[in-house]
Amino acid sequence: MSSSSSSPAAATATATHILVFPYPAQGHMLALLDLTQQLALKGLTITILVTPKNLQLLDPILSSQPSIRTLILPFPNHPKLPVGVENVKDIGNHGNSLIIAALAKLRGPLIQWFKSHPSPPQAILSDFFLGWTNNLADELNIPRIAFFSTASFLACVFSYLWLHIDTVRHLPVVEFPDLPGLPSFIQAHTPSIFRQYRDSDSDWEVTRDGMIANLSSWGIVFNSFSALEGDYLEHMKKKSVHGRVYGVGPLTLMAGSERLNRVNPDSETKYSVLKWLDNQPEGSVLYVCFGSQKLLTTAQMEALASGLEHSMTRFIWVVRSGFSGKVEGEEGHGTVPGGFEERVGCRGLVIKWAPQVEILSHRAVGGFLSHCGWNSVLESVAAGVMILAWPTEADQFVNARLLVDDLGVAVRVCEGGDAAPDSVELARIISESLSGNVPQKERAKALREKTLEAAKAGGSSSTAMDELVEELRHL
Repeated sequence: MSSSSSSPAAATATATHILVFPYPAQGHMLALLDLTQQLALKGLTITILVTPKNLQLLDPILSSQPSIRTLILPFPNHPKLPVGVENVKDIGNHGNSLIIAALAKLRGPLIQWFKSHPSPPQAILSDFFLGWTNNLADELNIPRIAFFSTASFLACVFSYLWLHIDTVRHLPVVEFPDLPGLPSFIQAHTPSIFRQYRDSDSDWEVTRDGMIANLSSWGIVFNSFSALEGDYLEHMKKKSVHGRVYGVGPLTLMAGSERLNRVNPDSETKYSVLKWLDNQPEGSVLYVCFGSQKLLTTAQMEALASGLEHSMTRFIWVVRSGFSGKVEGEEGHGTVPGGFEERVGCRGLVIKWAPQVEILSHRAVGGFLSHCGWNSVLESVAAGVMILAWPTEADQFVNARLLVDDLGVAVRVCEGGDAAPDSVELARIISESLSGNVPQKERAKALREKTLEAAKAGGSSSTAMDELVEELRHL
């Protein structure tokens, strides 16, 4: 166990001290670190809990805010986890319950650290996958704030599913009678972590109990905002025990000029991609990316390549390959079909990594074919770019429904982890979306203005952030 601070004197004796506990997955961690940056800028004292192999992920925030302290605890052993696994990227989403259960073993070391600390934290801010920290906070007699890097719509869905798990988990279609709009999902489109639940498994009990405990948190913070899903934020206020619900997103916009400067792994690619975009007509390029975890199957790769080729549309396609911790049963080693790049010529780029925010913000980009991961959704919304939705797992089906049915800023092109679209139909949707004045484009542009407004001083997210900080200061 070790603690550090580059500048301990920078923390004032009167500032509220917060322990921040991120979940070690990129989509979760980056958003919570963005929130942590905001709290540090507003004068709160911060300690971030991290395991050794994830420490380097804190480099940007520690460079930006040298007063932030770190608490480094060894990643607990788990008999079902390969030695050395400390992050979801090392094992895949099927390993979430194992990582959650392993991290729950930090309860004892954390209690010991709190009791020995001369000025221990007055609150715990932890990821919603770490709901077990709610009981830890109760034992320490301090508040716990649950952070959702996701939509509040997902939290609404989760709260119903976990509370009614025995009655809904085997239904072919799950209805949500108390949610705005009365949504329903086929079982295969409920969140992956819920469908993977196993009875009489102690690891899964930690996950289930933690998800239910989130509703009892002192406060709940979402990387979302009222104009995007105000009805669901209000629903969570009614469902949560204490009613403290804060929509403070998109957190990347909230940072403004103080946004964390994350390391660019490939500056040469960034330069060449943006230079290529500069030479394309406005709104003519489709950006295609399925996030940091998903590998498409061979059938999916072939259908997507054929759709892009026959759409005659300009595109940038981010293709991931390889996976260090592949879980048995996950198909996903598809590669770009032979001859594809030669056939599409200079109207398309196929790359392994992309500067996503810069691409979406470029005038030449007119659409985003996305898996609908929440961070990608927020980046697209902030850029005013319509989405061609292809959800495959996790929370993505919930997000896609919000985008397509509630907000009208997206069209569906396919659904399912192994499903492949009809390539002719995909080509048609791509062509129409990029070439025509479809209503989704106009709605996306209008939503962008509301997004920017939320992040401004006096906007809904800015106000919610101020309210959260004020509450924390008075602990």
